[in-house]
Amino acid sequence: MTDKSYVRLDKSQAAVLLVDHQAGLLSLVRDIELDRFKNNVLALADLARYFALPTILTTSFENGPNGPLVPELKALFPEAPYIARPGNINAWDNPDFVAAVKATGRRQLIIAGVVTEVCVAFPALSALAEGFDVFVVTDASGTFNEITRQAAWARMGAAGAQLMSWFGVACELHRDWRNDVEGLGALFSAHIPDYRNLITGFATRQAAR
Repeated sequence: MTDKSYVRLDKSQAAVLLVDHQAGLLSLVRDIELDRFKNNVLALADLARYFALPTILTTSFENGPNGPLVPELKALFPEAPYIARPGNINAWDNPDFVAAVKATGRRQLIIAGVVTEVCVAFPALSALAEGFDVFVVTDASGTFNEITRQAAWARMGAAGAQLMSWFGVACELHRDWRNDVEGLGALFSAHIPDYRNLITGFATRQAAR
């Protein structure tokens, strides 16, 4: 395991890379229930918009069996760089993708994708080798089964990637509830039913004061 001090996510230093969330590839995700998985992916997308993080979309061989990017992501990021790789399996092997990442000027890369051990792990490891800090969003990445997932997590963690949930990413970026209770609460409520109950109770108590 790489010996590295705690690197905190910073919204002024972070960018989001959404790698190969494609219609065909989503059919391979078996380590997490598909509706929950799509909710997590969209939660990550929503937090990227909430914190105004530069976001890059990429697909691999979308004219083949991998299929197109899921339409919700295209709709959420109509102006974001969109790199349709003609065949590169590792997104980092595509010069347009790497150029888009470097053009953000950010050194912290928040990565999620399908499938975990390939579409996430390969660019994560490549970025780490070039000195970027990498944060892998585990619950917005999916693969065939838990064994495959654990192997991918172990490989990336050993190389220095930080493994996080989308909820953890949001909280670390936000730092302090006082920055915007309503905004972050609304984001959480949209994707976590139990959190909606918590926020509803909070709002009711505030209104009664």
